[in-house]
Amino acid sequence: MFDKMTLQVLANHARAAAENMAHTLHRTAHSAFVKETQDFTLQLLDHGGDTFAVPTELGATWYPGLTYGRAIDMIDDYRPGDVGFTNDPYSGFVATHAPDTHLWKPVFAGDDIVAWTGGHIHNTDMGGAVPASLSRSLTEIHQEGVRFPPMKLVNEGQFDQQILRIMSTNVRKPDLNMGDIKALVGALGTGERKVHAMIERFGKAGFLQGVAALKEQAEAQARAILRDIPDGDYVFADYADEDSDEANPVRLKLTLKIRDDAAVLDFTGSDPQLASSLNVPSGGDPRHTILLVGVYYVLYTLNPQILLNTGLTQPFTCITPEGSVLNPVSPAAVGMRSLTCARLRSVIFGAFAQALPERMPAAPAGNNCILNVMTRDERTQRTVIAAVNPVVGGGGGMPHRDGTNGSGADAAYLKNTPIEITETEVPVEFVKYGLAQDTGGAGRWRGGLATELAVKVFAPDSRITARNRDRSIFRPWGTQGGKAAGLADMVVNPGTSRERRMGSKDTAILQPGDVLQLRSAGGGGRGDPRAREPWRVALDVQRGYVSAEAALRDYGVALVDGQVDAAQTDALRAAMPAPSGAFFDYGPERELYERRWTDAAYDRLTEILATLPVHWRFFTKTEIFRRIEGSGATAVDAAFDATCESFPDLPRALVYRDAAE
Repeated sequence: MFDKMTLQVLANHARAAAENMAHTLHRTAHSAFVKETQDFTLQLLDHGGDTFAVPTELGATWYPGLTYGRAIDMIDDYRPGDVGFTNDPYSGFVATHAPDTHLWKPVFAGDDIVAWTGGHIHNTDMGGAVPASLSRSLTEIHQEGVRFPPMKLVNEGQFDQQILRIMSTNVRKPDLNMGDIKALVGALGTGERKVHAMIERFGKAGFLQGVAALKEQAEAQARAILRDIPDGDYVFADYADEDSDEANPVRLKLTLKIRDDAAVLDFTGSDPQLASSLNVPSGGDPRHTILLVGVYYVLYTLNPQILLNTGLTQPFTCITPEGSVLNPVSPAAVGMRSLTCARLRSVIFGAFAQALPERMPAAPAGNNCILNVMTRDERTQRTVIAAVNPVVGGGGGMPHRDGTNGSGADAAYLKNTPIEITETEVPVEFVKYGLAQDTGGAGRWRGGLATELAVKVFAPDSRITARNRDRSIFRPWGTQGGKAAGLADMVVNPGTSRERRMGSKDTAILQPGDVLQLRSAGGGGRGDPRAREPWRVALDVQRGYVSAEAALRDYGVALVDGQVDAAQTDALRAAMPAPSGAFFDYGPERELYERRWTDAAYDRLTEILATLPVHWRFFTKTEIFRRIEGSGATAVDAAFDATCESFPDLPRALVYRDAAE
């Protein structure tokens, strides 16, 4: 058995090894999206493929609970120097959309594999229907680029040239893909050397025992946190934008059931798998890391010393019905799963906010829009494809401070690319980049401000993809009297006669001189805005975070020459209506929507769709939405009956109606 001190020494060694891997990749990658935005991960894996260490200084924060076991087992006969890889979302359920290429390398001690090094990079492009391979408009996995099921990329130190040729032929910028993949292989080699150093220090048996103990410790820490949360069922739902003709939103519902030191996350009631690419390919894994990212954030908030490894997942069980948006069946498109994952985090935060009202923040923006550009560089006469910048929103108001501006807590791992680098590498001009005034939700603790970015293009038919665009319909919610935040927006040529608003669309074709302006959502407010000290409001106005008009309207603070008019402020606040008493403020858009689509209506819709084959569910949902009149469960039944009459081949329609009668 490891004593606590020795176990901590091993944990430090493992984390340092993961950090070294991350620095190797960061310094040798080719694409701006990896070397600047840092959309990559590195892991040390135990002999079964479970993560036992991750970096915390560099890279994305999605995968401390990732297991490579299923993908590893799909390849036979590993030898020293081999590297396996996959980017197929439906093979092993390690990669969750095609641009994410995952690699893993065995670490041998004698003849035995004692560990693996692993990680992923987000490739700038993997081919498919659109530049950068991702758009919510895509409808099946085959449109999202070339896919490789788990196979060997490197055989005993030698790259498989046939695989590289296939990839190079099918992607738009093969030099970036090849450079990033080779950098990741180098990072795995760094990790392999660090693992051998740990084996030399602790011995083979000691290393294996220590790694198992690290996972057990993380599990014990997670269970200790759950024991401090009151037992109960905490129900929450939230929506992501959808871009069908009817603009039907995507609903995610969670019933969080906490019992002693364990929790069940039941996502029954979430929408069926979609005809767009917002599906999340979890494979029905009850502890898939992509379902639990929001849980990691909660656990780390409650205990910043918690170990980040697969042990964290053990107290949690996720229920995701097959054929739902969180457990789609192939060939459903999944490229924009990160948008749905952002909303999934908001749903988890909303459930835990009810369980721990004094310790949880309001909603962050919940969108991390990444702007990709394909355009012609007249200087070099070459086509350029690049991720220009992430446009991240504000963080939610915290229990004891304002939300972070322009860096929402659930997407802050994405780093901005310096404008100078982007304008050097990509023929675009940044017209605007900064914080958007009056976008944070009002509250005792104000929500963080949104980010606003505008770029001009110079070549004809420049194609823009703003992936993960969301929150243009429903606002990030406020809590405990705090107000919902401002909405996201995308506009072409704002303020001109050629202005066109894009709604929730995420693609656009621009012509020379066109300007695309993107704004993220802000973070929700927390607590009664009337309780915010007037001097804080005055400082917000001075800094440009809040306008004088919003200070008056939302906070009841009157300013004269930038100074607080105390008497008028007291009078204004006395006349302001008190908060409604509801725990959440969703904003007027959601309140209006849910007058028709009540909880009872959605429960009935879920019952109906569950009786149908998977491939009929989204179609039937859309038809019910088109026909519904009135509100509640009876209105859903009437709309379903009308749908059955229009489509007599709808499976089980008669059986369902007979059963209902």
